[in-house]
Amino acid sequence: MKIIGINASPRGSKSQTLRLVKAVLDGAKESGAETELVDLCKLDIEYCNACGTCYATGECIYDDDFVELYRKILDCDGLVLGSPNYFRSVTAQMKTMIDRMGDTVHCQLLTGKYGCSVATTGSPTSNEVTDYLNEILIGLGANAVGQAGASPNIPGQMEAAEKQAFSLGQELVEAIRTKKIYLDPDSYSLEISKISKISSQNHSI
Repeated sequence: MKIIGINASPRGSKSQTLRLVKAVLDGAKESGAETELVDLCKLDIEYCNACGTCYATGECIYDDDFVELYRKILDCDGLVLGSPNYFRSVTAQMKTMIDRMGDTVHCQLLTGKYGCSVATTGSPTSNEVTDYLNEILIGLGANAVGQAGASPNIPGQMEAAEKQAFSLGQELVEAIRTKKIYLDPDSYSLEISKISKISSQNHSI
């Protein structure tokens, strides 16, 4: 079982989000999973230009670091997405990665996989980012297991969130092992097919 943790904070080793991503991976590793941490901000990833080539041919027009990262994402069993809250959303690095995953949503390439999200914020609003990231996971076909977040400015929150994140990693492994279903795949696939059809019709947006 392979679980990939992606940290989208540009703060490097000082990142509080990194602490939570690592905590999830630690919990997963203790439960028997093989884990890998990816520092998204060290990668060279071009912006998506909405050409549609990826879901038309299965290949992207760009040859950059996303190609190898995407291979890891498609090969893993579980995915941990982590980002600090920047103006009520994810960092630019995380959004750039998500935008490059057009064929993932159109073709539901993460179907059968599991994921979770973590976030940190300067105010008590980490759920804005974790809710968004879990919706992204579901939109790509995966099962969203849960989330953990904290405001490092509030005493005790990071410590509590790290414990929650560790347990989340264990829950992620258990969900993968038992193939737990969090959403009716048939009804959701129908909604995604409708969205993909509308997106294709408005491809010039």
